[in-house]
Amino acid sequence: MAIKCLPDQLMPREKLLSHGASALTDAELLAIFLRTGTQGMNVLELADTLLQNFGSLRSLFAASESEFCEHKGLGKAKYVQLQATLEMSQRYLSETLKRGDALTSPQQTKLFLSSLLRDRQREAFYVLFLDTQHRVICAELMFEGTIDSASVYPREVVKRTLEHNATALILAHNHPSGVAEPSRADRHITRRLSDALALVEVKVLDHFVVGDGEVVSFVERGWI
Repeated sequence: MAIKCLPDQLMPREKLLSHGASALTDAELLAIFLRTGTQGMNVLELADTLLQNFGSLRSLFAASESEFCEHKGLGKAKYVQLQATLEMSQRYLSETLKRGDALTSPQQTKLFLSSLLRDRQREAFYVLFLDTQHRVICAELMFEGTIDSASVYPREVVKRTLEHNATALILAHNHPSGVAEPSRADRHITRRLSDALALVEVKVLDHFVVGDGEVVSFVERGWI
C-alpha cells in the first residue's frame, strides 16, 4: 500500500507539511523515503518492521549494500537513493560550515563533525582550518589509526596550517568505542598541538571528541 492510500491522519507527508519534519517518528520519516509497502504490508508497517530488524535508523543507514538489499521491500535502487540522500545531507552541513555560519553555532558544528566521524570504525583525526574571520577554509583528515588510537604529529599540523594560511584551527577526532569521554592522551596531544601552533601565532579554538550520540567539547569542559 502506498502512502497516498493511507487514511489522512496516518499520512506522514501531511503530518510533515502541517507540523514539520521534526514532528515525525523514525518510522514515518522512513515511510516517506520508501514511498510504497509490500504485499500484505502498508508502507508504515514496512518501515516499522525494517527499524525493528536493523535496530535503528542509524544502523539502517550504515548497512552495506548486501545487508540493505536482503530485506524485503528494499533493493539496489533504494540503496542508491539512500546513499545519495546521506551524501547530500553531509555536503549541506559541510557547505554551511564553509560559509562560516556554523561557527557561530556550536551545535551545528557538532552536528557536522558527528556526521563526519561517528560511524568510522577506525580512529580519525580531522582539522578544520579557519581564516582570520574564523570561516572554514577546509576540513581535512590529517591522521587515521587503529580502532584504539591514531598517531598525531604536531609538525604535520603546523605544516598544513601554514600551507592553508590558516589563523585558527578546530580539532576533532572520534572514539570508535562509542564513548566520547576524552582520554588523558587526548588532552596531552591537544596541549602539544596548542603549544606548537602558538609558535606560529595560530590558536586552537576547540577540540571535539565524537562518540556514539555524544560530542564532547574541550572548551565546554574548560580545557581550552
